[in-house]
Amino acid sequence: MEFRSQAATHQSPAAAKAALAGTWKLGVRQAVSLAPREPGVFTVAHGRLWVTFDGPHAGPANDWGDRVLGAGDRLVLGPGQRLVVEPWDCRQAGYFSWDPLPHAVPVRSARMVPLLQAVADLRLALVFGAGASLRLLRGIGHAVLGAAPRQSAPDVCCPRGAMG
Repeated sequence: MEFRSQAATHQSPAAAKAALAGTWKLGVRQAVSLAPREPGVFTVAHGRLWVTFDGPHAGPANDWGDRVLGAGDRLVLGPGQRLVVEPWDCRQAGYFSWDPLPHAVPVRSARMVPLLQAVADLRLALVFGAGASLRLLRGIGHAVLGAAPRQSAPDVCCPRGAMG
């Protein structure tokens, strides 16, 4: 996820310990843009936050992407959704967390595991075998070409001893 802040949101280690562990602090008169690359859950941990979604928006004008969320409120965001967040109360900081959603892992049947392992092993053996074969051919080529005596090209422009 990308965070783009309009003001610094970093805290000193002492201030971070006094804050809520595992959360981001959004100070007074600060705003941050969230642009997740993967699905996740935005949760308000403390205070009230004003969030604005990018458009296009449909529906009534009072529902064009603006929400005020309190502690415990959550939003599930998908990849590419953009959200701008700032404290609702201009005198009080807010805290939020971002937790990526777990990825679904396909479950393979127990019967297929040995077959898939054998295919993976064979693929790896083919890759290593092809690389070794290329290195062998290259070595043979260097040995054959490198062992042959090198002949210098005859000096056509000036016969030896002509200068001087």
